[in-house]
Amino acid sequence: MKQEAMKAIAAAIDYEMLQSLQVKYLGKNGILTKELKILGQLPPHERKSRGQELNATKQFLEQAIRNQRTLLEQEDVKKVLERERVDVSLPGYGYPIGGQHILTQIVNRLIDVFHTMSYEVVVGPELETDHYNFSALNFPDEHPARDTQDTFWTTDGRLLRTHTSPVQIRYMENHKPPFKIVVPGRVFRNEAIDATHEAQFHQFEALVVDERITMGDLRGAINTMAKSLFGDRVKTKLQPSFFPFVEPGAEFSIWWENPRTGCSEWLELGGCGMVHPNVFKSVGYENVTGFAFGFGIERLALTSSGIPDIRYFHQNDVRFLKQFRGNGL
Repeated sequence: MKQEAMKAIAAAIDYEMLQSLQVKYLGKNGILTKELKILGQLPPHERKSRGQELNATKQFLEQAIRNQRTLLEQEDVKKVLERERVDVSLPGYGYPIGGQHILTQIVNRLIDVFHTMSYEVVVGPELETDHYNFSALNFPDEHPARDTQDTFWTTDGRLLRTHTSPVQIRYMENHKPPFKIVVPGRVFRNEAIDATHEAQFHQFEALVVDERITMGDLRGAINTMAKSLFGDRVKTKLQPSFFPFVEPGAEFSIWWENPRTGCSEWLELGGCGMVHPNVFKSVGYENVTGFAFGFGIERLALTSSGIPDIRYFHQNDVRFLKQFRGNGL
C-alpha cells in the first residue's frame, strides 16, 4: 500500500488529483484509516507493532502529500512568471513627464535669490477683508487710489485681494522688528482681459523693517536682486511715483539686454518706497522704518521669455508650456 500510494502521489499533476489521493488513503473512510480502526481486533502481542507501523506510514504519506503540493505550487509560480516574463533586452517606453510652470520657475528662482539675503518667505489668504487689503495700507474710504484696484467682492463683504501687501499687515500684527520677508502669491483685479491684462496674476514683494532702514537699503536690495537675476552688468533706477502705502514712493526699472532683440533697454518692473507711517500706525509700530517693493511675475516672464500674450499662462496649452520646461529666467 505504501509503495502504491507513493507512486500515485508522485504522479499527481494537479491539486484535484492530489486531494482525491489524500481522501483515498487518509480520509475518514480511507484505506489507512480502516486499517487503524481494526487494530483492536488484533492479538495484544501484534497490536503494538502494527500500530507503530501504520502511524509511521500515515506520517510518511502526509509528508509526501505536503511535498507534492509544494511542487505543484512552485510549478504554478513558474507558469505565472513565464506568462508575465518581460524581455529586458527590449528598448523601454519613455513615459512623458511634466515640468514646472514657467511662473512657478520664476517664483522659485526669486525665492532662492532672497534666501541668500536671509529673507523669510510668507504667504497669506487670497480672500481678504477691506481692512487688510485697503484701510490698514493707508487706502482711506473713497480714496481715488481704490479705483485703480477694482476687484471682486463676496456677499459677506470680503474681497479677492488686489495685491499681496495685506500679508505685510498680517505679518506685522504678529511679529516684532527687525525682520525681512518676501511674499509671493496670486492676486485679482476686475480688469478688461486682453493681451497685457488678466483678472488674475501673480505678485512678488519684499518688506524690511528695523530701526534705521533707509532708501539706500532699498536701492541695495533691488540692485542685489537685479544682478542675481540678470547678471552683474544690469543697472537699476528709481523714478518718483505715488503709492498710498509708501512715502516717498518710486517705480524701479532695470537696464538690461533684451534676449529677444539683442538691444539694451529700460524695463519697468514695479513699485517701491519707504513704508508709510500710517501703515506702521495701523499695526502699532513705533520708532522703526522700513522699505517695501513689489512687481508682477507675469510681466517679468512676458519680457524675459518673449511671450506675446499674458493669457497664454492660464490656457493650459501643453504646446506653449513645454517650451519653457526647466528654463526659469
